Amino acid sequence: QVQLVESGGGLVQPGGSLRLFCAASGFTFSRYTMRWYRQAPGKERELIATISSTSGSTTYADSVKGRFAISRDNGKNTVYLQMNSLKPEDTAVYYCSAAGPATFYWGQGTQVTVSS
Repeated sequence: QVQLVESGGGLVQPGGSLRLFCAASGFTFSRYTMRWYRQAPGKERELIATISSTSGSTTYADSVKGRFAISRDNGKNTVYLQMNSLKPEDTAVYYCSAAGPATFYWGQGTQVTVSS
């Protein structure tokens, strides 16, 4: 059974940091491109970070570039999102996804709230 389980979300003050985790199981994690998305209330889901399956190359949305960092540990079947210098507009539900040659999986999401 395929599972993507996000954790690490919570309430943080502006300027603070959080680290999100996405634990994968039920598929060959190392062969999948992993992504983080987020969806704020009333807005469309936004792709914010990608890490490739092979080279580990990364790409970011302009909205998070320089503040967020995606990484992966293939030995632990886990992808991470380090979020620094958080802003109120980063408030959203954060989702991880796994993309393979013919398959795509979503996690259930974790809430991040940036507020004083």
